[in-house]
Amino acid sequence: MLKRPGLRYPHESFGDKIRRYKGVLLIISVPLLLISFVLFIMPVNNSASLSDFRNRKVPSDRDSRRSYAVIFDAGSSGSRVHVFCFDHNLQLVHIGKDLELFKQLKPGLSAFANDPREAANSLQTLLDQAQAVVPKDLRPKTPVRVGATAGLRALKGDASNQILQAVTINYLLGNLGKEYSNTVGVVDLGGGSVQMAYAISETDAANAPKISGGEDTYVKEMHLMGTKYYLYVHSYLHYGLLAARAEILKVSEGSSNPCILVGYHGSYKYGGTEYKAFASSGSNMDECRRIVSNALKVNESTCKHMKCTFGGVWNGGGGDGQKNLFVASFFFDRAAEAGFADPNLPIAKVHPANFEEAAKRACETKLADAKRIYPLVDEANLPFLCMDLVYQYTLLVEGFGLDPWQEITLVKQVKYQDALVEAAWPLGSAIEAVSSLK
Repeated sequence: MLKRPGLRYPHESFGDKIRRYKGVLLIISVPLLLISFVLFIMPVNNSASLSDFRNRKVPSDRDSRRSYAVIFDAGSSGSRVHVFCFDHNLQLVHIGKDLELFKQLKPGLSAFANDPREAANSLQTLLDQAQAVVPKDLRPKTPVRVGATAGLRALKGDASNQILQAVTINYLLGNLGKEYSNTVGVVDLGGGSVQMAYAISETDAANAPKISGGEDTYVKEMHLMGTKYYLYVHSYLHYGLLAARAEILKVSEGSSNPCILVGYHGSYKYGGTEYKAFASSGSNMDECRRIVSNALKVNESTCKHMKCTFGGVWNGGGGDGQKNLFVASFFFDRAAEAGFADPNLPIAKVHPANFEEAAKRACETKLADAKRIYPLVDEANLPFLCMDLVYQYTLLVEGFGLDPWQEITLVKQVKYQDALVEAAWPLGSAIEAVSSLK
C-alpha cells in the first residue's frame, strides 16, 4: 500500500501541496519518479467517525461537511487528474453534471525522460484545473495523492492499485460497511501483470505467510466506512496478457509455437526483447494449453503453503470473499472481441468455460480468415488470439483454481446512481484517503 505521511506540513494550503508536488518532480530524476511516486495527504482534525454519520440525511449543496479528494494518475501514455466529492456518508456527489472531474493530457511523463523540469511543467494545466474545482475553504483539508500505473512501476507488482480497484468496485456495488463475506473479489488482467484481491476472514489473515524476506505480507488491513477489512492481494509480475505472450514464446525457445495462428510467421517484441512467433502446423488448443501451463509454472512443486495459485504463491485461503469474482481489463476486452460479451454493456456474466470455447474456435482459425471472423480484434493482436484466450482460461482454472462453470462478472464500468463509473483504482484511492482523515 502507498504510505500516508504524518503531520509534516500542518498548515499547508492546497496550493502549497500542489507546488510541493511539482517541486518534487523537479528534484527527482524521471527514472526514479517513474519507480515510486510520493503521495501527499493533508490530515484533518475531525473527531467524528464515518460510522457516526451513516443514518443522517444527505446534506444540501451548501453543506460544508463535504469532502474532496484529488488523485493524479501518471501513466506512460498520458497524465490524468480525478477530483471526487463526497458527502458525510461517503457517498459520491456530482461535480457539475458528472460524478467526478476528469481531465487528461498527452504525452505521458515517460516522454520527458531527459527533462524533469518539463515533466513537471507538463502537469501544470491539470494542477490548475484540480485546484479550481475544490472550494477554497476546503482546500487545506483536501487529500492529494499521486499514483503511477503498472507500465511505469518497477516495484514488485502493483498491489496498491489492485487493492484500490477492489475498494472501488465494492463501493460502487454498495458493499462497503458490510461483512467481508458480502464483498466481491477482483481479478485484473493488465498488460504487464495480473492481480487478485479479495476480503478474507480475520483468522485467515492471522495465518497468512510472510512474503520472502519478511518485508511484506499478503494481507492489507483497511478501515472503510466504519468497518475493518483484511484484504488479500497479490500481483503476479510478468503474467499480464502482453507479458505472458513473451513467457509463452520463451517455452518454445524460438521453435514452432502451437499458440500462433496458422499463416503468421513473424515476431513479438516485449520489454525490449524480440521473440520468434510462428506455427509450422498452425495453432492447436491442447498443445497450446500444455505450453501455457508450463509458462504459468502450475505444476512446479514450489508451494510451501496449504493452498497455492501458481509459482508457489499463497492463494489467500479462498473462502466467502472469493466466491463472487469481478474480472476486469483484458478479460473484458478479449471476451467482447471473441463474441461472448457485449462490448456496449458495462458488465457481462460469463464462466471460465466460455474462454475455453472461444479459444477452441480461435485456434482453428487461419490468419487469412481471422479479420473477417473477428472484426473487433486489432490486426496486430490477431496472430495471438488463440494464445490470449487459452492463457485466460488456463489462468482462471489452473492458475487461480476456479471451477470452469463458476459464474464470474466481466466488468468495465459499474452503475452508480445515474451514471456509469469506471472500475478503476483512482476512486478507491479517493475513498481510502477520505476514510483515513481524522
